[in-house]
Formats: sequence, structure tokens, C-alpha cells
Amino acid sequence: MDLQTISTVSKHFGISTRTLRYYEQIGLIKPSKKDDFAYRTYDEANIMRLRQIIILRKLRIPLKKILEILQNDDATLVIEAFERNLEEIEDEITALSTIRRVTKSFIERLSVNGAQFTLMDDESLLEMVDALTVSKINFKEDVTVEDLNKASERLNKLTDKDVRIAYLPPATVAAIHCVAAAGEAEGQTGDLQGAFVSENKLHQVKPDFRHYGFNHESGDKHGYERWITIPDDLIVKPPFEKKRFSGGMYAGYSIWFNDFVQSPYEAWQRLCNWLQNHSEFELAPDLPCLEEHLNDMRYVIWPDQNAEQQLDLLLPIQRKF
Repeated sequence: MDLQTISTVSKHFGISTRTLRYYEQIGLIKPSKKDDFAYRTYDEANIMRLRQIIILRKLRIPLKKILEILQNDDATLVIEAFERNLEEIEDEITALSTIRRVTKSFIERLSVNGAQFTLMDDESLLEMVDALTVSKINFKEDVTVEDLNKASERLNKLTDKDVRIAYLPPATVAAIHCVAAAGEAEGQTGDLQGAFVSENKLHQVKPDFRHYGFNHESGDKHGYERWITIPDDLIVKPPFEKKRFSGGMYAGYSIWFNDFVQSPYEAWQRLCNWLQNHSEFELAPDLPCLEEHLNDMRYVIWPDQNAEQQLDLLLPIQRKF
């Protein structure tokens, strides 16, 4: 079987390149990388392992449990994971069946009573609903209704407590820009950025380096650009380009990388909505919206550690006049 690139594997399985890179970061897959080839490649063993991961995820096995299963040949772990999943599914089926019966009863009562909304006065129906617990309905975790309401509100609206105002200082950066299909450009620039950091021993010459990324379209084609802050005197070779970032005031919103790749548009939209409704700040022109990777250093020094990565979504702002 020929080696496959990350973009080919992404298209074949219908998952984003960011998700593939996240699976690599937490140790689920380990693609190879040859010195004479710029990008990660996947051999037959990697493809088979990825297929197993996707099957287990479709069965709603958590990523941490999948990692534990794949690192151990003991079938007992798989059986325990499936049994727990089966218990949750059976609880969910029971709960949903009850909800179905109650909902049908509501419809029937409303059809009889017309516009008069009196179904909440039915004690038998209320007792049936009260018997349900949120833990029997497997939304995502065992949480209370109050927790679900708060989570829903947080997803749709950020407050000043969620967003911090920070000044990004001016810096010299090594920039890399790739144009490709959505998702592929991020992966290509990420591979090149990782090689740049390692080859220049950036974690030694500039241990406080920062890593930014942002969409950079080229005509009607998707593009992505990354900036790595570097010492002013560092020599930068193509395909990288040395640039000067002027810095500025930004509104920052932190999010786990895995949560971001699931819904990047929604994450950015929440921050934009916060700014649109703010009385003091507005969008600053001529500065890019940035995605800062907060803990890149640990992946350079300890690449095999299974640490979840965080992002700062950074929106350029200025005070309203």
C-alpha cells in the first residue's frame, strides 16, 4: 500500500486534517515523516488504526478510553467500555421511549383542547416526566437541567468574564503561507512550522516564542498563514518570510483545540457577537484575527505527552470614539 498524505486520508474518512493532527497530538495515531518529504504520511497500519478509532468513536467510546484500549491487548478493557456504553444506551432508549409517549399525549391533549394550553395541569403526565432524570438521557455527560441551561447560554453568548483584553507586543515573525483546500492549508503550514521550530532550536534560542495562525485567502482559494515570533537577527530561509508584526490591542477568548475543530465558525461567531454588543470596544481595522496556540512548547520538548492543546481566539479591537 502506498503512503497517503494527511489531505488524502482526511478526504477518504471524511474528517478534518485538524482532527487528524489532534489525534496525533494525544497519541492515538503516529504518522511517519521522511526527511525528504515535507508532510506527514500514513501507512497501512496507520490507516487500519484510524479506521478502528473512527468505529469506536461512532460507538461513542471516549477518546481517552480509545487510547487506553489501543495501548493494551486485554479484551477486558474493550468489554468494559462496551458494557458501560450499552448501559447508557439502554437508559437512553428507556428515557426517550417515555418522552415519546408523553409527547404523543401532549399532542393528543392539545388537539382536543384547541388553543387552550392546559396539559401541564395533568398530574399523571407530570409524574411521568418527573420520574425521568437527566442522567438517563445521554446528552454528553451526566448533568443537571440547570447545568444544561447554563451550558447552552454560555455557548450562545460570551460575557466580559469570558473575554480578556490584552495588548500583543510588536514582534519579528517567521511567516509561512499555504494555499489549498480548507483544512489542508492548516495542515501544510503546521508541518512546516513544526519543522522550522525544531531545525532552528527555537525552544532554546527563544523559549518565549509565540505561535499565531489565521485564514489568508488568495483570490477564491482558501489559504492559511502562521507566524512564529523569532529573534530579530535570526536568518529566515524560504518558504518562510521574515515579517514585522506591529502588535495591538486584542480581545481574547480561550477554547480547547478539540472543541474548536468541531465548530470553528461558531466559536469565532460567539466572540464577534460579544464585540458587536459591547459599548466600549469595536473592531480595529488593518489587523488580522489570530488563533494563538498556547502550549506549543510542550509538544516540542515532550512530543509524546498526551496534553490537550488550547487556543486563544484573538480579535483586534479599539476603543470607540
